[in-house]
Amino acid sequence: MEFKNVLLEKEERIAILTINRPKALNALNKDTLLEIKAAVEEVRDDNDIYVLIITGAGGKAFVAGADITYMLEMNAQEGREFGLLGQEVFRLIESIEKPVIAAIDGFALGGGCELAMACDFRICSDKSKFGQPEVGLAVTPGFGGTQRLPRIVGTGMAKQLLYTGDVIDADEALRIGLVNYVVDDLMDYVKKLARKIASRGQVAVRYCKVAVNDGMQTDIDRAMTIEADLFGLCFATDDQKEGMKAFVEKRKAEFIGK
Repeated sequence: MEFKNVLLEKEERIAILTINRPKALNALNKDTLLEIKAAVEEVRDDNDIYVLIITGAGGKAFVAGADITYMLEMNAQEGREFGLLGQEVFRLIESIEKPVIAAIDGFALGGGCELAMACDFRICSDKSKFGQPEVGLAVTPGFGGTQRLPRIVGTGMAKQLLYTGDVIDADEALRIGLVNYVVDDLMDYVKKLARKIASRGQVAVRYCKVAVNDGMQTDIDRAMTIEADLFGLCFATDDQKEGMKAFVEKRKAEFIGK
């Protein structure tokens, strides 16, 4: 697919997906969602890429939300279909085995907050703003916000944000656990973090993601079984043998990703 609304760059083992509609504050319409999906699928299938970073262009917004002009004349069925498309794309981001980091500089509102929450974790600049303000437009979040927000910040805080539509700053997002860090040099920090993740045993990194994602959706006993199964599978990899041998020999491990 030829990309018009996103940019996809690859450097070393890291891919950077940039939502590139700065004049619209990177708002999400159908075409943009489809391009995000295609870009994520490309990263998923590229064996040379270990980590994906998602960010927004322009310095004002990560993603300011779904495109209101695009949604203005939708009927109930069209609204539902648009919501399902957003859910499908964000679920893809959430479920690919490779780690995905949201690098947020500016507004992450509505669909933008939902996109950020579909990533494994979030790092932001001090000028970032977060929220699910949809009730101010007389709609609910439609791209997973009502489900991921309480899983990340807890039910009570999520309901307050959802019911009021309040927008919070970076410090409050950090306080409630919506973001991991607030940093000055955002992309430098996130790239350094991505490189660190890419230097680890990649099968183990991906199994960690599967264990957390699958385990959080079930009871603790089933979750422990999931962890034990994946832990055992690690011992069938070349990287496990290299990692433990390097530790014993007091040298840096040279992982090959399998």
